[in-house]
Amino acid sequence: MFKKYFLFFLLFFTFLPLHVFAQNTTATTETFEAEVLIIKNEREFTREDGSKGFQQNISLKGLTGSWKDKKVDYNGIGNLDVVNQNVYKVGDRVVLNWNQGLNGEDQFYIMDFVRRGYLYLLAILFVILIIAVGRTKGLRSLLSLIISFFVIIKFIIPAIISGSSPLIVALLGSIVILGSIIYITDGFNKRTHISLLSVVISLTLTFILSWIFVYFTRLTGFSSEDTTFLVGIGTGIVDFKGLLLAGILIGTVGVLDDAILGQVEAVEQIRAVNSSLSKKEILKSANKIGRTHLGAIVNTLFLTYAGASLPLLILFTVNQDIGLGVAQIINNEAIATEIIRTLAGSIGLALAFPVTTWLAVYFLE
Repeated sequence: MFKKYFLFFLLFFTFLPLHVFAQNTTATTETFEAEVLIIKNEREFTREDGSKGFQQNISLKGLTGSWKDKKVDYNGIGNLDVVNQNVYKVGDRVVLNWNQGLNGEDQFYIMDFVRRGYLYLLAILFVILIIAVGRTKGLRSLLSLIISFFVIIKFIIPAIISGSSPLIVALLGSIVILGSIIYITDGFNKRTHISLLSVVISLTLTFILSWIFVYFTRLTGFSSEDTTFLVGIGTGIVDFKGLLLAGILIGTVGVLDDAILGQVEAVEQIRAVNSSLSKKEILKSANKIGRTHLGAIVNTLFLTYAGASLPLLILFTVNQDIGLGVAQIINNEAIATEIIRTLAGSIGLALAFPVTTWLAVYFLE
């Protein structure tokens, strides 16, 4: 019976229809791909801080959309200095944006390179390597990865855009994701039932802890520039504080499955090696393994978030000369957000080890 209910909910969340929220668009703007034909002119200049800037006037041929096979000109040389401006050469494929100016003239802006071909190549190498090394387990892990992607795209994101609570949506979605990963990679048995129960308990504890500290630190969820682009989208009002908490939960999901499955495996192997051990002795030995595993995973979690915030940390370090000390740095919402994200996720992860160990020892025979 449990198996039937799980498969029903898994299929429901995975194949939930994707709601497409149309944006108001007009015929005065279009994004399309183009190929660089001629570099008409180039200009290099030096900024006040000593860094180099580069501007180009380019002739291109449209490859997609209404501009396919048409020649267009991009005039990049001017007074506007774009810090992250790329340098293009003949033959490059780029993403071009066209809009109609106030006087009806065509205006073009090169947004970026077309780089997805290399991304596809990397993805193919990834799939080949995972299957070659992991064999059946690797194939199952790829299947669970696909399901995770569809749950996020077809359930979590549309629900948040429509105005649903990001926190509740992320909690349910995370449980579905981890449940699918666990059952697909390790089958349907008592071991995976215990693992899923551990996931639910650990995520719930992380959810409660995150909510408490986000509330008391009065985080708004607007510490990232990306969130400002979400204002006014969709059919409902996006809860940005809830969105922040949802990000914490989903980030924790990435390491929970490895930690929980590994701990259940440790209990099984200890019992297999010496079946005469008491439950108390197995619990003690498994906890030692868990503590070793915990140290490595917490460090990984910290470095992941620190790496994502590295530019911001550098900015604050440079500004120490104007009296910005450690107390002011950690009080900044962007830094405080990463601190809560790291510590709440790590605490949830730390609690997962004893919870999983206890459940495995006393219910996995």
